[in-house]
Amino acid sequence: MAFMEDFKKFIEEYNVVAMAVAFIVGLAAKDLVSSLVNNMIMPIIDIFEISGGWRNITVTFGTANFGVGAFLGSLIDFLIIAFVIFLMVKYLTKITEKAKEVEKKARKKIKK
Repeated sequence: MAFMEDFKKFIEEYNVVAMAVAFIVGLAAKDLVSSLVNNMIMPIIDIFEISGGWRNITVTFGTANFGVGAFLGSLIDFLIIAFVIFLMVKYLTKITEKAKEVEKKARKKIKK
């Protein structure tokens, strides 16, 4: 029975359900942000592309081909996704802080 008690303690202490929900929401947000990047932002960047597509740029050393364009494209995607997630977290933090302030004010009114 100790295993089940340890497992229950793990779930309660580390709030595994909240982590699972956050993971699922994060996956959904990733798809949303990827769509934003691929369908809204990258077409603007592609206006300035060189012939053949900048994501297809390769650098060759001997027999090795390095996909510099693909790497730069992935880097740009990552930076945009990271920035959007940063903005989302910042906004959610602000909302949480305001909710705590409202709760504090409500508790003070109840005590009076």
